[in-house]
Amino acid sequence: WPGMPRALLDGADWGSVPDSAGDWRYYPEDSVSVDDDGYITFLGRIDDAINVAGRRFSTKELESTVAGVTGVAEAAVVGADDETTGTAVYAFASPEDGYTESELRAAIEEGVVNAIGGIARPKEIVFTPDLPKTRSGKVMRRLLTAVANDEDLGDTSALRNPEILGEIQSTTRKE
Repeated sequence: WPGMPRALLDGADWGSVPDSAGDWRYYPEDSVSVDDDGYITFLGRIDDAINVAGRRFSTKELESTVAGVTGVAEAAVVGADDETTGTAVYAFASPEDGYTESELRAAIEEGVVNAIGGIARPKEIVFTPDLPKTRSGKVMRRLLTAVANDEDLGDTSALRNPEILGEIQSTTRKE
């Protein structure tokens, strides 16, 4: 909606605001990446955040940090209920061939602590060969949140790979 306010303060969090009608841009507040072949991959909402002990962390920032670890092919991060902090970070990662879970777990924890801080350290890191995705390739974070909270998954009919949910559930440990 062009008439909606884009920057209530200085707009630093949302990019530049168009100066004229000829410079108009649409801001869907979605994060995407474009690969070398021009394919667009939806990464998530820009405003998705996890609130850990009163500190807000961008899921995009956390996911980028986890996915940036050498040996991690793909990652998703969600918040899960936690008695101590209110919400805890749960990371789901698909390892590349040739990497062990123990070395990746240590590298992911170290990467998050160094890039973001100790409070953002994932409470749980679940390794899975694939993430639950829709037919268009979007990661279904709603299902990962349900798994992390040990809740009913609800409707899974849009999944491209429904078999992965059982595998993820069997490796998730609730503490």
